[in-house]
Amino acid sequence: MMAKAKKQEATEADYNTIIAPHITEKATLGSEHGQVTFRVAKNATKPQIKQAVESLFDVKVKAVNTIVQKGKTKRFKGIEARRSDFKKAIVTLEDGETIDVGAGV
Repeated sequence: MMAKAKKQEATEADYNTIIAPHITEKATLGSEHGQVTFRVAKNATKPQIKQAVESLFDVKVKAVNTIVQKGKTKRFKGIEARRSDFKKAIVTLEDGETIDVGAGV
């Protein structure tokens, strides 16, 4: 029989890796398939994101996919400005695992 893995304590680095849940229509559709979407730090790697989600939410992660979303150019009162780029991570959880993104961490 395998020893039960000790729950990892969430570190400050974990909180800096995961910025916020990214709630959109598309992200909501993914939640039906055990996926949760987060905004993450620009320099975060897939293993760092996996470790952060597992320690912050106490779940098992199956896969992490990342996308760098390029910022849009917007105009306001004739002034053209650009939204900043951000990185988002689509985290697929193991079967039976859930994260309620409506509740705060």
